[in-house]
Amino acid sequence: MAKNRSELREVIVTSLYQVILYLNNEMEFEVDEVIKENSRIKNEFVNETVNGVLNNYEELTKVINKYLTNWTLDRLGKIDQAILLVGAYELLKTDTPQVVAINEAVELSKKFSDDDVKGLINGVLDKIYHEEVEWWIVINI
Repeated sequence: MAKNRSELREVIVTSLYQVILYLNNEMEFEVDEVIKENSRIKNEFVNETVNGVLNNYEELTKVINKYLTNWTLDRLGKIDQAILLVGAYELLKTDTPQVVAINEAVELSKKFSDDDVKGLINGVLDKIYHEEVEWWIVINI
């Protein structure tokens, strides 16, 4: 049975969580194998998003860190890092509507994070949208 985008984002976040664990523990892994472990179906959206986050990891981390007050991305829980990375990637690098990208990240945080982190994720992505995305839209009109 085909999954909807919200369900696919859970696969993406779970896959990225696993990748972050592997990277932090300096373990070898194949991204395609990690995705395959977390999803029984092959899906272009999942593959593109996981690889897109990983290929833009440094840039995404810099942008997220810019809007985290007294925190850095690496100090957050691994699942929270994954959610923020996916949200920032969708805001900055895809044509996903901004309200959808933020809402999906908040919904994921409701499922996987505590209330304080849910607010933090919402606040950071809202700032990214208002400071980074809106600015980009205005200069390209």
